[in-house]
Amino acid sequence: MLPRGWSSAPFATLPPMPKYAFSDLLEIMARLRSPDGCPWDREQSHASILTCLVEETYEFIEAVENEDVPNMREELGDLLLQVVFHAQMAREASHFNIDDVVQELCDKLVRRHPHVFGDVLLAGSKAVENQWEELKKVEKAGVANSEAGRPSLLDNLPSQLPPLNKAAKIQKRVARLGFDWPNEQGPLEKIREELGELEREILEGNAEGILAEMGDLLFSVINLARKLDVDPERALTRTNQKFSTRFRILEHLLLEKHPDAAEKPSLEILDRLWEEAKQRERGFSADNQVIDNKSGKEND
Repeated sequence: MLPRGWSSAPFATLPPMPKYAFSDLLEIMARLRSPDGCPWDREQSHASILTCLVEETYEFIEAVENEDVPNMREELGDLLLQVVFHAQMAREASHFNIDDVVQELCDKLVRRHPHVFGDVLLAGSKAVENQWEELKKVEKAGVANSEAGRPSLLDNLPSQLPPLNKAAKIQKRVARLGFDWPNEQGPLEKIREELGELEREILEGNAEGILAEMGDLLFSVINLARKLDVDPERALTRTNQKFSTRFRILEHLLLEKHPDAAEKPSLEILDRLWEEAKQRERGFSADNQVIDNKSGKEND
């Protein structure tokens, strides 16, 4: 079945649609997966398009970080496509459909917000967060701990979580039991301790020890980020962007000032250009901030 107003004629002859609705998206997805639809879409499975879901998620994150609102809208659409794609495949297998997905989501939101849809009284967002986790724990009822005979706080952590994200979630969960530093000084000291242990393993040339201590050091840095209320994923993303911007400036400066050494410049040249690139990047950021401030005043 085609969306309303469509025919089976070539795309170029189709009349422009004034406005699509969510139901149109479902019909388009069903058509793409139909026997007379798109060969590529028909061949896909839940597993084969998982990378698309991950890529689209990160593209939306990038749009948010760049405060690119038009691109945010586009990337949210690409994310929605992944949801609809998976739901259509599940529908074809008679597992569930998009209505089931929406029903389960709405049930969960109402169930986990009794302070909004019920008569529970909560004071502040922290209380809301704690209630959410408690309700989630009761609902999921994790696998019983073999020794304690009760669910573990670490049950139900997705095995495929990115390690950075998973480390932060592990630390947040164990902190509920009080297994935590009282302030940021604890993880700071732990970082110094782990760095010393890593240096010893490096001196000994112990590859396995280096791997283990590097992991411990990273885990401790993520713990410090949690104590400082910093999202480590976001912090590292910003640093990646900053480094990439500065390196592109360095490459431009290298071609401009040292064309003869562009293929294999000395470390001295690279260090000098890196410092200049840092200054230029900071200047660009300051100029953009001034422009943003002026624009804000004009829009007031």
